Amino acid sequence: MKKRVLVVDDSAFMRKLISDFISASEEMEVVGIARNGEDALVKIKNLSPDVITLDVEMPKMNGIEALKKIMSECPVPVVMLSSTTKEGAEETIKAVQYGAVDFIAKPSGTISLDLHKIQEEIVRKVYTASLVPITKLLGQPSPTVVSPNRKVNHEEIDESALECKTARPMQDIQKPGLIMIGTSTGGPRALQHVLTNLPSSLDAPVAIVQHMPPGFTKSLADRLNSLAVITVKEAEHGELLEKGTAYIAPGGFHMRIMNEESNLMVHLTKEEPPRNGHRPSVDVLFESASTLGSCKKVAVVMTGMGSDGTEGLMKLKETGNVTAIAESHETCIVYGMPKSVIAAKLADEVVNVEGIGQSIMKYMG
Repeated sequence: MKKRVLVVDDSAFMRKLISDFISASEEMEVVGIARNGEDALVKIKNLSPDVITLDVEMPKMNGIEALKKIMSECPVPVVMLSSTTKEGAEETIKAVQYGAVDFIAKPSGTISLDLHKIQEEIVRKVYTASLVPITKLLGQPSPTVVSPNRKVNHEEIDESALECKTARPMQDIQKPGLIMIGTSTGGPRALQHVLTNLPSSLDAPVAIVQHMPPGFTKSLADRLNSLAVITVKEAEHGELLEKGTAYIAPGGFHMRIMNEESNLMVHLTKEEPPRNGHRPSVDVLFESASTLGSCKKVAVVMTGMGSDGTEGLMKLKETGNVTAIAESHETCIVYGMPKSVIAAKLADEVVNVEGIGQSIMKYMG
């Protein structure tokens, strides 16, 4: 049975283009269109769509206001469409935090005459969103830790690891430790869970690859920085990593972590092609860390489509001194990237998203 889609946009031109793209798919059909948020709420209740495309910038009731009402009154998976303006990026990041499954950046503004450039992305993301159980968007289960080989009671985790402590150097390791996180669809909310559970005394930097187009990662970093006690920022080329700071790879750039004497340094490049369709790529980040020698590492792979991170984690495992944590199926919005890591037998622990911060501290502490 085809997935039922409601297209919401104040532009008749955009509604027509998006509807045509979706209707051309064998897996989906457009069951209705809406001109604004108020219209969308009525149509959702009458048509019961499986998924909605929702424009961020609309009159009467904008996309953010509409999304809040949708998630509270008639929850359904939503994919946001947004311009890449600073305001558009900020609103889009809010939308993902409020329950949107994913977002699509319009290539040239509110009314994009060249929307056909991202036709494949629209179809793929809308269909993927239609498969997400609404329960995963409304709430998450309690933290539980599950090993690929044995079950672990979360009481076994040292909860004192989350308490603030005086920062101290890691014994027997000259270089600082390094925490790496890779994620895609559903990642912004997963990152919020993890980063807000890391203490200000965190004795290592955090390097993050979140699949996002250029123009959105700065807004994501700013929002997460306002919520976490550690510092969160968009990474800059050539900067030295500091303990207690999380660095998010800018959209459109691969990020590597390099040795700079006794320090770790960010290296950004956009000349290289995307890896498996992604730039930044989790594989590129993980592979770069495999050259850091005795540096103690924790690698985390969370919700997202595809298998980005698996090849890089293989390289990391070859060099030893790395612990791999995969997000569990129970809390993943899209169980792709962690599933690939687990299938390759690379995960040391499989953890619900709320418990990942705790697990990181167990291994780094």
